[in-house]
Amino acid sequence: MSEVKACLFDLDGVLVDTARYHYIAWRELAEELGFDFTEHDNERLKGVSRAASLNILLEIGGVELGEEEKARLAEQKNNRYVEYIAKMDSSEILPGALDFLKECREHGIKVALGSASKNAMTILNNTGLTPYFDAIIDGTHTSAAKPDPEVFLLGAQAVNIAPEECVVFEDAEAGILAATRAGMRSVGIGSPETLGAANLVVPSLQQISVAALRESFASV
Repeated sequence: MSEVKACLFDLDGVLVDTARYHYIAWRELAEELGFDFTEHDNERLKGVSRAASLNILLEIGGVELGEEEKARLAEQKNNRYVEYIAKMDSSEILPGALDFLKECREHGIKVALGSASKNAMTILNNTGLTPYFDAIIDGTHTSAAKPDPEVFLLGAQAVNIAPEECVVFEDAEAGILAATRAGMRSVGIGSPETLGAANLVVPSLQQISVAALRESFASV
């Protein structure tokens, strides 16, 4: 029943189309290790930290490695990913995202980023989204990965809004669970089949407005 005073956004797959670059970089790494990594496999990596993602990838391939080699491969994957995102521009902002960020600010709703990505600032700067955020919490500010609620609790703290007055926008199950654990309401961006735990699910930010958000959460 609390008023919506802040919106907290995941980055990859919610605001910008960087998920495909993650997938390509992980797939290339898997190929070098001698196994296939499919888009279906990639669903397990959404919203998960780099180290945890590598462990899932190795599990899929049945590959066991020491910690030193894991660290090297994680760095190798990230370097490739950074090469891809260095070429990003505003054309890769997902449909409806910029309009909704602007609308939130026009209505006095605080806007924060809550992303596991350590490359968030590169992406935000390259796409021109940085000025639309009141706070940016990314992988350089957190010690625990989603579904731990840390990233969203830090976001709420940064904009000085109580968790129950925040709404999280996520495209991953781990992110929706993190929002719930933070005591926040959530909007799933994607399909109800995978994001059914969210309070509301829409295909993209094109299908949401501040008025619709407030109406949907008037009794939640």
